[in-house]
Amino acid sequence: MASTDKAPAAGSCRSAKDAAPSNPRGIPYAPFVDKVEDYVATRQDVEPTLRSFQEMISKYQFMEMNLQRRMAGLKDKIPDIQKTLDTVKFLRLRKVRLLFQQGARRADSRSQDEIDPIETTFELNETLYARANVPPTDEVYIWLGANVMLSYPIDEAETLLSSKLATAKTSLSNCEEDLDFLREQITTMEVATARVYNWEVVQKRKDKTNEEEEKKTSEGVAQ
Repeated sequence: MASTDKAPAAGSCRSAKDAAPSNPRGIPYAPFVDKVEDYVATRQDVEPTLRSFQEMISKYQFMEMNLQRRMAGLKDKIPDIQKTLDTVKFLRLRKVRLLFQQGARRADSRSQDEIDPIETTFELNETLYARANVPPTDEVYIWLGANVMLSYPIDEAETLLSSKLATAKTSLSNCEEDLDFLREQITTMEVATARVYNWEVVQKRKDKTNEEEEKKTSEGVAQ
């Protein structure tokens, strides 16, 4: 009779697994245990079920740690991209202004100042900076990572950096959303674990009561 009762529960578990609902990034939802009997039919099913739930919690926690590391990297990366983009925009506007002044044949002291290079400082490492004179330019050099630097026309550099900034911000938003989602799933699995454990405790008490009643009955018959 017990095996007959267990068959529908297994079927419902399989159909739930086949559906595999997930969030937009493919992280699966945790199963919500409304009725413990859908997952365990006897006390022998409790241990493998709890083990399965703990494995799911461990997977969610692993994904949570990876997301936290990725978010930390994005939070460091986004200000750098924004700073570089602002610099490229400044250089482009300076070049456009210079071309306009030259086209208008302005030769006053103000236009001469615009032609002169800009004196600035750039970072060599965390504690060391150097001075540099930056003349009007049509191209910039951008670090792409892995010790790779490429030359880009200013317009292309601005387009590239704007795209990278938008992508990084979207990724950060997705990470924050996924992190909240994972925490909800971990909580759901912890509640499910507690429900299965409590079900086992209740079953133990019932079995113990039944054994005591059977013992009393057998003793009464013997007398």
